[in-house]
Amino acid sequence: MARVCDVCGKGKMMGNNVSHANNRSKKIFFPNVQTVRVVIKGGTKKMRVCTRCLRSGMVKKAS
Repeated sequence: MARVCDVCGKGKMMGNNVSHANNRSKKIFFPNVQTVRVVIKGGTKKMRVCTRCLRSGMVKKAS
């Protein structure tokens, strides 16, 4: 399962873990993606949506 938001397209981001001794190792950051039932054109569909899109009201959840 790809951890990508179906609304905004947000996917994994790369960065570094930085220790107290300033040693750096690669790290992958994944978005917080939730599977929700969404109302689209009068019908419902399951989509993977990041919590930023849910919180900002970019999708309407089915009740």
